[in-house]
Amino acid sequence: MSQSNEAEYVLRTVEERGIKFIRLWFTDVLGTLKSFAITPAELEGAFAEGMGFDGSSIEGYSRIEESDMVARPDPSTFQIIPWSSEAGVARMFCDIYQPDGTPFDGDPRYVLRRQLQRAAEMGFTFYVGPELEYFYFRSSDGTDFLDGGGYFDLTPLDVATDYRRRTVEYLEAMGIPVEYVHHEVAPSQHEIDLRYADALTMADNVMTYRLTVKEAAQEFGVYATFMPKPVEGVNGSGMHTHQSLFRDDRNAFFEAADACHLSKVGKAYIAGILRHAREMTLVTNQWVNSYKRLVPGFEAPVYICWARRNRSALVRVPMYKPGKEAATRIEFRSPDPACNPYLAFAVMLAAGLKGIEEGYELAPEASDNIYEMSEDERRAAGIASLPEDLFEAIQVAEESELLRGALGDHVFEYLIRNKREEWDAYKSYVTPYELRRYLPVL
Repeated sequence: MSQSNEAEYVLRTVEERGIKFIRLWFTDVLGTLKSFAITPAELEGAFAEGMGFDGSSIEGYSRIEESDMVARPDPSTFQIIPWSSEAGVARMFCDIYQPDGTPFDGDPRYVLRRQLQRAAEMGFTFYVGPELEYFYFRSSDGTDFLDGGGYFDLTPLDVATDYRRRTVEYLEAMGIPVEYVHHEVAPSQHEIDLRYADALTMADNVMTYRLTVKEAAQEFGVYATFMPKPVEGVNGSGMHTHQSLFRDDRNAFFEAADACHLSKVGKAYIAGILRHAREMTLVTNQWVNSYKRLVPGFEAPVYICWARRNRSALVRVPMYKPGKEAATRIEFRSPDPACNPYLAFAVMLAAGLKGIEEGYELAPEASDNIYEMSEDERRAAGIASLPEDLFEAIQVAEESELLRGALGDHVFEYLIRNKREEWDAYKSYVTPYELRRYLPVL
């Protein structure tokens, strides 16, 4: 359906369904969902010319002296919002433009579009399937668990079954298909996996998913969080991201004759992810708290290697359906669900395409449990580590040509500046740990 036909469909649906407001959604550079509402009377003009707003108030957008921005709704993203607090309201995602009609470099959706265009010029379509984990707590004031359940539990211990069911109903009402729903490893931790889609659709879906999880939780009087590591001593929340490249309707990662069923393209893509993993970490794990999850012993990957069955590896090649072409994919396990999905998918794709363009060689598969190896053994095997904290991630990222190229100067420089400010605020904070450890003895 052409964009003009999609716009006609939206206008007709708004009238037929008695929609009172249309929320225009977009994100700031850090991945926070932003929104303003228009009435049906303004909708036709929004499609034709966009809606102006003040970009100086949005994180990572514009300075005061160049603040005028234009949001143009994407009619293909039109959905009626199903939760009760927004009755009679629909939403569309927007692309952000300068007043002169040029795409705005600070729009995360545009950053991803640029990389998808680059992939298209190489003959590829990029598909992703993220697995977002999250916690339910009694409120946002603390970390009181709702249950004592564990991985895949279906017992009275898992009291959140109804919360997940409501969330899935809302997602599917908005045209977002769900593949798996289950309790995760930690108490009160859950996972809803979205069926794979092209990366731009999926980034929109991730933003919708995070809001939907929180809205459904609020209806039940509890709090849902995508904070990467809210509780010491239990697993943090990840966003394992399955990804593949297709040429037309053929999976470019599949090679029937290969022992791992991986093509030369698939191997070079993995090699690109591994080589640039340290640089990408500032985007895929962007908060001080992200690095409390990336520690040995809690399933989150720390060491840069790949494997088929080894879940301690950073990149895994799932073996659920060996030899099945459509199912051949890679799983990048370090991202967390508090990232900006537009930027995260963009940098993953940029790294993989770089591997393909440059013909990177894939290192041998890691077969042992890397966590049980000594530091010397890992060094001898050529296995490096992800950054240990936000400060190291900033240092690595600011030297990265790949990251600057993928994000563009505007987003790259803002992100580095913002994350330095976050680290400076964090490093001067006196933590409860320091008070417990030092105050009684010093």
